[in-house]
Amino acid sequence: MMNPEAEELNRLILKNSKTVSELLSQRGNEIFFPKKGILSQSAEAKGKRINATIGTALENDGTPMRLQSIAKNILLNPDAAFSYAPSYGRPDFRERWKIMLSEKNPSLKGKEFSLPVVTSALTHGLSMLGYLLVDKNDTVLLPDLYWENYDLVFRNAYGGKLSYYSLFRKGCLDLGSFRKKVNGKNPGKRIVLLNFPNNPSGYTPTIEEAKQIVVILKEAAIAGNKIAVIIDDAYYGLVYEDGIEKESLFSWLCDCHENILAIKVDGPTKEDYVWGFRTGFLTYGIKGGSKELYTALEAKAAGAIRGNISNAANLSQSLLLKAYTSETYTKEKEEKYGILKRRYESVKKALEGRKHKKYFKALPYNSGYFMCVETKKGIDAERVRQLLLLKYDTGVIASGNLIRIAFSAIQTDKIPALFENLINACGEVAQ
Repeated sequence: MMNPEAEELNRLILKNSKTVSELLSQRGNEIFFPKKGILSQSAEAKGKRINATIGTALENDGTPMRLQSIAKNILLNPDAAFSYAPSYGRPDFRERWKIMLSEKNPSLKGKEFSLPVVTSALTHGLSMLGYLLVDKNDTVLLPDLYWENYDLVFRNAYGGKLSYYSLFRKGCLDLGSFRKKVNGKNPGKRIVLLNFPNNPSGYTPTIEEAKQIVVILKEAAIAGNKIAVIIDDAYYGLVYEDGIEKESLFSWLCDCHENILAIKVDGPTKEDYVWGFRTGFLTYGIKGGSKELYTALEAKAAGAIRGNISNAANLSQSLLLKAYTSETYTKEKEEKYGILKRRYESVKKALEGRKHKKYFKALPYNSGYFMCVETKKGIDAERVRQLLLLKYDTGVIASGNLIRIAFSAIQTDKIPALFENLINACGEVAQ
């Protein structure tokens, strides 16, 4: 029997968007954020002289109980470090990220979208979307070059089926393959995953390609498909060439059509170089979306989070919020971007000649942390990887006939040697 609080959220969602209602999985329908019970009673008791509701321990002065061996390393107020954060995330942190979304994506200004909900980084955010959207045997459409965690999240955890569209054709996005997959045989529920800059290829669409992606999705929506577009923006902001789309596709899809629910999955992990902080966000947008609809969706996400990890780390949220109000934050970001761009340019320079072309070709790349090379016929990528480890003191990732290179992790002056080693190893394997 469904909980009455879940039924109320479902009623509000259906009232505001039949599309969103139809996109929710069975779990998504059943989940809710409990407004009654322990949480509500604790909220009612907040500020009372005697408050025996909170499941934490307090010092005699009312501050969070803590060990000095830990506290001595933290400059923040104890409440900002040791206390629980809400399951939704800290309200001030959520508000700040929403403001920053519009600052980074000028096309979002004036558009209605939800307040971001805080997750324990992007993998957790994707998992929560699997919870809310994916029933067993639902199909998730994604590119044939993709991050392997999608398998664990959507297929292994939630029983979804993965269906692939070709990412590239003749050095550009294969928009024909994308159009064919999104439209399918019969109109119905579609879950589409977009990841740019792409992991592993390091590719972001050109401005024109981005426009075409939106056109294709809108065509599918007009045809009657109900589409949840998951926009994995893990590497957002790291674009190194002119003519490449610098805004998130969420900017264009959040108000594209009443049949398209856009969900932005992002966070500071790569944007702010805090991989271990494990902090991310889920943000919803749909044409005609109301505050009531978004509040219900936020509650669904917060309920899933509460039942999964309770809440994301307060310490990480507090540290990031302090950084976002720092006078030096923007300059620091620019400096780190400059380092990564120089590494990217060093990769381009290393591949300027023809020496490598008898062994491999580079897939299109223009952004992010990575680039990939495709080995020629007869050159086994795994054998190349093993030889690089054993003889050339060099590590790369091999998958099928692709070798992924994380230039983000290599000092600029070592990049020429990396590719020289790769060329030599390929030559040995080719013999």
